Amino acid sequence: MFDHWVMAVVVGPFAGMVVVRLLAERLRPGDAAVVFAWSAVMLAASSTVSLFVFALKAAAELPAVAARGNWSHERVLLDTAHVPWASWLSLALLVAALLNLGRTRWSQRRAVRAARRHAAALPGDGPGGVVLLPDGAADAFTLPGPDGRIVVTTGMREALTDEQYAALVAHERAHLTGRHHQLVMLAWLAAATHPLLRPMARHVEYLVERWADERAAEQTGDRRTVAQAVGVAALAAGRRGGLAHAGALHVSVTTRPGAVPRRMAALLRPAGPVRHSYLLYVPAMVAVASTVWAGEGVYDLHELLGLARVR
Repeated sequence: MFDHWVMAVVVGPFAGMVVVRLLAERLRPGDAAVVFAWSAVMLAASSTVSLFVFALKAAAELPAVAARGNWSHERVLLDTAHVPWASWLSLALLVAALLNLGRTRWSQRRAVRAARRHAAALPGDGPGGVVLLPDGAADAFTLPGPDGRIVVTTGMREALTDEQYAALVAHERAHLTGRHHQLVMLAWLAAATHPLLRPMARHVEYLVERWADERAAEQTGDRRTVAQAVGVAALAAGRRGGLAHAGALHVSVTTRPGAVPRRMAALLRPAGPVRHSYLLYVPAMVAVASTVWAGEGVYDLHELLGLARVR
């Protein structure tokens, strides 16, 4: 059993993290964001199932529980006698993962509700419209949901030319219509269960920004202007400070250190055919393999309890 635990809990998430880091810039952003997010979900599920299997084994190791199940607790213990800590460590990790998952989901739901209330209260043209807020702090963000809005402050508007402003609005509209916040939330739910999946969630965040950049470039027909808009908006927001948006799911103009230069460099390259789309199968295969290992662990536990049954 322990070998399957290692593969699903350690090797799978680590391999996913490495693969995503290597492939993030080689794939079409939209495709990569979707595949990476769902691969993270599969890896999280596989890891959690493996932890659950070993948590059940920890319970079966207790004489009182084994007696109720008509198992020999000595036989259950013998299966992982070389790693006696694995079962109880799994139980502790499972509890921590489930608590963190619940906390993350609760925070996300609260943010979504607050964002919807904020969007519904804004003036303007209704769902999907652009709201210009009178505020000197440079900022731009999307409030998702049925009444979703694009919000731009006057400080940000003043920092941009008309062409750059159009590119910025196209970028934010791509987030809104593509419901990119759902993909980001999904990735962070997966990451809540396993620390090695956090880099995957950060890459999904970056890739939805790149996805929106490419959509904006398609709509405006000017990649250079979109790149300039990204750079100017990031500098303006960093210099003057953004607003604090209670409940806003902010797929922001700035993401993490180094992300803006990478986005600008990608936009300044000519758009061309994607030649490495087959690489999308790599993270998917890692996730599928991890799922298989977790399934093997479930079968191993079933087999172990069968062998340990007292006749």
